[in-house]
Amino acid sequence: PNCLILAITPANQDVATSDAIKVSRQVDPAGERTFGVLTKIDLMDKGTNALDVLEGRSYRLRIPWVGIVNRSQEDINRNVDMIAARKREREFFATNPDYAHLASKMGSEYLARLLSKHLESVIRARIPGIASFINRSIDDLEAELAHLGRPVSIDAGVRSILCYLLSI
Repeated sequence: PNCLILAITPANQDVATSDAIKVSRQVDPAGERTFGVLTKIDLMDKGTNALDVLEGRSYRLRIPWVGIVNRSQEDINRNVDMIAARKREREFFATNPDYAHLASKMGSEYLARLLSKHLESVIRARIPGIASFINRSIDDLEAELAHLGRPVSIDAGVRSILCYLLSI
């Protein structure tokens, strides 16, 4: 219950048969923690798009899908840095006629902001319970210490004998 689930699926695969989606449905049936991430949108066949998924018509999730464009193997081999890759990803969504209307809610940067915001809300919601658990644990430990009694003071003679016995 304390985990976020990124159900990552390539756009050129049928989402209905995605292992990530199947597993997320098993462990998060209400879909409260599942973030659908559709990758490789730029590699889809000409004349096709992922709008049915991204707009929630073909496979609806409680939290809307986020499309991303990964660096290509060529970009990796050419050491294209992540800043340039993110810029190209933003340009892809902004200039592609199929996705331009969704551009503000697509890409790795948007996904990072979405996850951060969700994680922050989860943390805020759970802090009172965590604080209560910590306080109960402290109370339990203090009660146990009280039950065990006060520590016995050790004088210098007993301390030297204990040190001698521990060194043997």
